[in-house]
Amino acid sequence: MIEENENVNLANEESTSENFEENVENEEDIVEIKENTTKNEEIQENNKKTKKNKKVKREKYKFSETWGKLFLYCKRFLPAIIIALIFAVGGTVFTILGPDKMSDMTAVITEGFGGNMDLKLITSIALTLVAFYASSVVLSYFQGFIMATVTQKITRKMREDISTKINRLPLKYFDNTSHGDILSRVTNDVDTIGQTLNQSIVGLVSAISLFVGTVIMMFITSWILALVAIASSLVGFVVMMLIVGRSQKYFNAQQKLLGDINGHIEEVYSGHNVVKAYNAEEKLQKSFDKINKKLYKTSYKAQFLGGLMPPLMSFVGNLGYVTVCVVGAVLTMKGSMGFEVIVAFMIYVRLFTQPLSSIAQSMSNLQMAGAASYRVFEFLGEKELADESEKTQVLTSAEGNIEFKDIKFGYNEDKIIINDFSAKVKAGQKVAIVGPTGAGKTTMVNLLMRFYETNSGEILVDGVETQNLTRENVHDLFCMVLQDTWLFEGTIYDNIVYNNKDIPLERVVQACKAVGLHHFIQTLPEGYQTPLNEEANLSAGQKQLITIARAMVDNAPMLILDEATSNVDTRTEILIQNAMDKLMVGRTSIIIAHRLSTIKNADLILVMKDGDIIESGNHETLISKGGFYADLYNSQFEKLA
Repeated sequence: MIEENENVNLANEESTSENFEENVENEEDIVEIKENTTKNEEIQENNKKTKKNKKVKREKYKFSETWGKLFLYCKRFLPAIIIALIFAVGGTVFTILGPDKMSDMTAVITEGFGGNMDLKLITSIALTLVAFYASSVVLSYFQGFIMATVTQKITRKMREDISTKINRLPLKYFDNTSHGDILSRVTNDVDTIGQTLNQSIVGLVSAISLFVGTVIMMFITSWILALVAIASSLVGFVVMMLIVGRSQKYFNAQQKLLGDINGHIEEVYSGHNVVKAYNAEEKLQKSFDKINKKLYKTSYKAQFLGGLMPPLMSFVGNLGYVTVCVVGAVLTMKGSMGFEVIVAFMIYVRLFTQPLSSIAQSMSNLQMAGAASYRVFEFLGEKELADESEKTQVLTSAEGNIEFKDIKFGYNEDKIIINDFSAKVKAGQKVAIVGPTGAGKTTMVNLLMRFYETNSGEILVDGVETQNLTRENVHDLFCMVLQDTWLFEGTIYDNIVYNNKDIPLERVVQACKAVGLHHFIQTLPEGYQTPLNEEANLSAGQKQLITIARAMVDNAPMLILDEATSNVDTRTEILIQNAMDKLMVGRTSIIIAHRLSTIKNADLILVMKDGDIIESGNHETLISKGGFYADLYNSQFEKLA
């Protein structure tokens, strides 16, 4: 019995041991699953917060407040706008006075049917009518000229302000906002505002002036027919206000979805090669169709409700014609009024219903412009980088001593990713920062360049805290080469000397020879003056070499390489390393690399994990320790084997 129990216990121990070993083997997978679960929970929580914030923003939107902001924005142009509006009202007044003179002419002609036609008086009235209508045309022309000029100046200023705002926003904003949405605000939203200011504002003022003036003249001419015309049109007013109130939310949603679809298109086509490689066209097409379907439904409802206005007002106008004709005929037969009154009223009814259609159309445009203005002013109101105009300390040159003191940082305040980072880099040293993905390597470079601000701690360059220097001054002390290349439309020479003046060609050639790019450039038709555009067929490695040459030409005392050689082949990588060793003499260099073979000759290697430095030293020292760096280094060669 005892022996049997011992066998059972032994079997249990073996089973437990096997399970333990299996658990140990799967430990990394379990941790990864837990991390992914946590990340998913955080993403869901962030999505809830984002939806909540968007809901709050929509609740804060008010049509009148947004238009108030727009008028304040245009205050320097208000005198010109007011003059244009006065011209518009003046032109409308002359239009309103026309039917009254037409009535006088009709009365003279009617009286002349008996044989005593006063041609002189008729000619005088006709010339007055021509003068009225000609004055109306002239005033309308000058009003249109002024508003077209003012509108273009306003939209130009708005685009300039958006461009300036982009340069003042922290990188955190662009991390959380679609680039396509920003582009939509610069293009679609600003154009919508411009079109509305140019057409709808003056049109609305003219329509209101015409409406009010016509009503006054109608009551002066015949209060009975005036009441009949107004009563027949009242139903149109009620329906119009109901439609305006209902359609506003669709115009708001339409502008937002335009931003979403622009963001989606920009994202997909910027990574079109990846989409093709992974055969993701169908999936992305579904995503596009989903957004496009929402935009279609929203735009359809907005345009449908807005499109109801003209036919509705046309019906109201025709109804007014009918009622005026019937009631006028009855009153004429009773002898209460003359035929000339009916003639004048037929014109007044047209002038009365015409502004109703214009008002309805203008209200639709104003709603769309209000939604566009809200998006533009929302962008212009985003929190900017702190003003540094009071900072007077300047480092014109630097030896390159860098020190990190007790740095704590998190992209979100409630989630710290750099816990307590401290390190010293001596001038002229070649320092490598290594570690697994997410360890905080690039984050430290972003903090060093002041792309982000630390939560606590200090970063010093030659003993001067970077917080005491302007961002521009800090950026002047460094040149950077990033993993993602960026080239603009210009010549190869222009791309290499980017934002540097008076750089001789010899210096550019020297940098290109150092990175092994000179021979390739010489084979191009125009050499260093070859334009880089959509037709230029450069490989990813060649693009990266150009950015490396750009960093070499920039004579900054410190250099940052963030995976700078990730897109070049091994042979080119060796050439670049040799060139870097020669050109970086006396220059402090900070290198972030996943391929550890590229940083073996670094003076100092900082090994990061979970936001902290866990090991430091040169390559030989760290390998001899047999710690985390040694495991990381050896694992790369095991994978290669």
